[in-house]
Amino acid sequence: MVEHWSPKPGVGRSSRSSRAKAAQSGSFFVLRKDFGTFNPNSNVMTVDLFIPCFIDQIYPDTAFNTVKLLRKAGLEVNYNPEQTCCGQPAFNSGYWDETTTLAKKFIRDFPNDRHIVSPSASCTGFIKNYYPDLFKKDQAEFVDYQRLNRNLFELTDYLVNHLNFTDFGAEFSHKVCYHDACTALREYGIRQEPRLLLSKVKGLELIEMEDTETCCGFGGTFAAKFTAISTAMTEQKVENALKTGAEYIVSTESSCIMNIEGYILKNNLPIKPIHIADILASGWEG
Repeated sequence: MVEHWSPKPGVGRSSRSSRAKAAQSGSFFVLRKDFGTFNPNSNVMTVDLFIPCFIDQIYPDTAFNTVKLLRKAGLEVNYNPEQTCCGQPAFNSGYWDETTTLAKKFIRDFPNDRHIVSPSASCTGFIKNYYPDLFKKDQAEFVDYQRLNRNLFELTDYLVNHLNFTDFGAEFSHKVCYHDACTALREYGIRQEPRLLLSKVKGLELIEMEDTETCCGFGGTFAAKFTAISTAMTEQKVENALKTGAEYIVSTESSCIMNIEGYILKNNLPIKPIHIADILASGWEG
């Protein structure tokens, strides 16, 4: 297997992850051999791939599955290994100068005027809603942001509303409930899109849980600064999921998944969190 370059979160720098090596063919950075290579002479539409830090460092298979989905939908996928953090953690902690440095680099890392797809509404929502605050006094950078903004999409939104590709022939014979992440619901604005995609998965039973739109307790540094409150919120979220009899909690957000998974593992509970991309990529070969 040819593994991928992985960005290391940090200002203006990227590195190999501990499990990755780079492979490059043309302008496409191969994530796996079976994903193929980018053909610059092809008439197939090409999209750029933005992989957030949590997915890169903790859930890399979700990145692989995102590529698998996009290629099944008929797209070529270009991955720039120099991409790093979008700056959201620094911004939320009040470090706007450092965030601006990251934001400028992020824009440079996606110089093409074509669609950018990411398996995260949190990062894409942050870029769309808060990058303008960073470039109020820099007209040139703001113009570049506008190009980025019109091209940037969360995965489920892109599949449903822009490609109209909702059935991957996936199979996942389990009961699941869906967690509406705060940023996905309130900042990016997706709700029905993930549910529509899940409805097409063979064998999957979606059961809505109580207070599905309530925060899971992560909130970035909130979980570290207000641990007791965060844990109580996570407990409530997981208990509501358990009441449904579901085997999995599904979300579009790896940060929520990481937070929920930590609570589940610590308490040895009979339920698992999973990213929607991992479900959509189940039961068929890419």
